[in-house]
Amino acid sequence: APTNNYTTNIDLQTAREMGEKKKVLVTGGTGLVGKGIEEYLKSCEGESFNEEYVFLSSKDGNLMNFDECNSIFEEHEPTHVIHLAAKVGGLFSNLKYKVEFFRDNIRINDNVMECCRIHKVKKLVSCLSTCVFPDKTSYPIDETMVHDGPPHLSNEGYAYSKRMIDVMNRCYRDQYGCKFTSIIPTNIYGKYDNFSIEDGHVLPGLIHKCFLAKKNNTALTIWGSGSPLRQFIYNVDLGALIVWVTRSYESIEPIILSVGEKDEISIKDAALIVAEAMDFKGEVVFDTSKSDGQYKKTASNQKLMSLVPDFKFTPIRDGMKS
Repeated sequence: APTNNYTTNIDLQTAREMGEKKKVLVTGGTGLVGKGIEEYLKSCEGESFNEEYVFLSSKDGNLMNFDECNSIFEEHEPTHVIHLAAKVGGLFSNLKYKVEFFRDNIRINDNVMECCRIHKVKKLVSCLSTCVFPDKTSYPIDETMVHDGPPHLSNEGYAYSKRMIDVMNRCYRDQYGCKFTSIIPTNIYGKYDNFSIEDGHVLPGLIHKCFLAKKNNTALTIWGSGSPLRQFIYNVDLGALIVWVTRSYESIEPIILSVGEKDEISIKDAALIVAEAMDFKGEVVFDTSKSDGQYKKTASNQKLMSLVPDFKFTPIRDGMKS
């Protein structure tokens, strides 16, 4: 795994000032992001933060059912919650099941938020997605632009359910004084990802394709021209930043967790990095009969870097080798 100098001095100071033990409940805790948090915490072993983390999976209960969600809170009595659980899917699923993506995620989010209020959770950090941003916008996008226009039609059910988290964070603060906030990560990659070619994220899909091309001694075929640009964040880096948000970020406003604009790379370069990391020597072909999708979704991490200026992101080549 790549080494990294994660910023912990702020975390240490905050944890010591708080003193009391924290119990952090992580919904959707066995997925890509939850595993990133877990791996980051292991790298901090020996540093005392007086925290206990509980990583939930779908086996622990159905968060769409209020009684089951409430039972989880009664059992674990969390002081803090990191909410990662969501109904997710690829482009085809989002297009076909817009109603289910909206309703199921609204149910999950509503139950988690209400349980946080009932059980007097001190802080809730919910995970949004860059799909919440307007389809037609200027770049780079930042945290003030979430509600500036409609999201892309292809995943509007999912996107609006995520936007509502930001709305309800303010409502819960105004009516009940709750400390709820949210994070917006860019494209995440790392171990424990979904490596499906059809429904997975960009990098794991490329890894799967490269594995098959190497195994079958065929060309590595990339859908589209390879020209679209993306920002990729290693899941352990994201884990470190989510822990920092949970401990130290005091604003109710969303915060983008991402590498900088200068670290944005093309899908073509990402494919070549995958090929290099997997020692693939064959031909790389771009199938331009397939759609490129959105050309860019550049996000600004200026707000983040103003708060943790010393944070060092894992270079994508190092992250890929892990």
